[in-house]
Amino acid sequence: MVDRGRYPDAVTPWEQGAWRAAALDWVAGHLTAHGLRAEGTLGVRLRPWSVLVRVPVGGPGDAGGPAARAGQAAVWFKASPPASAFEGPLAAALARWVPDHVLRPLAVDAERGWALLPDGGDLFRTVLDREPVGPRDWEALLRQYARMQHDLVPHASAIERLGVPAARTPGLPEVFDRLLAGNSALAPDERARLERLRPRVADWCAELVSVGIADTLDHADLHDGQLFRQAPGRFTFFDWGDAAVSHPFCSLRVPVERACDRYGPQVLPRLLDAYLEQWTGAGRTAAELRRAAELAWRLSALGRAASWGRMFPGTAGGPEPGAAESAAWLLELLAEPPFRAG
Repeated sequence: MVDRGRYPDAVTPWEQGAWRAAALDWVAGHLTAHGLRAEGTLGVRLRPWSVLVRVPVGGPGDAGGPAARAGQAAVWFKASPPASAFEGPLAAALARWVPDHVLRPLAVDAERGWALLPDGGDLFRTVLDREPVGPRDWEALLRQYARMQHDLVPHASAIERLGVPAARTPGLPEVFDRLLAGNSALAPDERARLERLRPRVADWCAELVSVGIADTLDHADLHDGQLFRQAPGRFTFFDWGDAAVSHPFCSLRVPVERACDRYGPQVLPRLLDAYLEQWTGAGRTAAELRRAAELAWRLSALGRAASWGRMFPGTAGGPEPGAAESAAWLLELLAEPPFRAG
């Protein structure tokens, strides 16, 4: 059962018989170590940026207990491309530093970019489709996520040493330069508009630094399919392949946009307040935090643009896979955020 989504021509290692056999042998070995065994049909999800395999399991162990014995549980194998090979080691480190907020991997192979993960329960997206959920749950997830980011500030350098890309706020103008120079999908007029924007990018970054919020882990793609909801107001975060060490407020854009799409733009102020209340203190005013959120909202486009370069080599689309998507995000720098600080 193979799902290729909107990418029928994506080239992934799954197509290589030797790689596939080695990966499944690795999974089987670690299942045995946890007292589990594979049972049933594999569910394979192939994308240009990952290979994800749902492995039904049976037997007692860390991944399911009675549910596993009943054949109702599963574990997940994920293979990341070289540019995101940090994801497994990062997930393992987060399970040590902030265990109440993340999944604990069953196994990690850092060199090969492989991870074996337990089933985290219901995706938030599944819950949203199944039952009435109001904006309060989105406020709760933003509060919890902000607390986690705050707790990870002392670990920012260690996160970078795991291979997570550094996109620290003072260095974002150089990230902009690199992305602009390396993108082949921009039209000449689009490139010219972005080149003219460069001084403003530098000014935005300098102003954001002046607020004094330390850089930390930015998930960069925190939507309703990237977190589990165990209970109302209680979430587990996962899928760190787009992550960077950057300004924490860059994480706001994706979940807030998803919530506004669902409930309307009137929920935006409540969502911002829920997230920003975790960053009060040190003499910062509400207006300063709101202005920092406005700046980071726009600059978050750089993280999204950069993430489209993290694909398996040979992915269909020419010599620069993801160039069109990256260009679209770069152009988002020209768009005004949907709120103003003043």
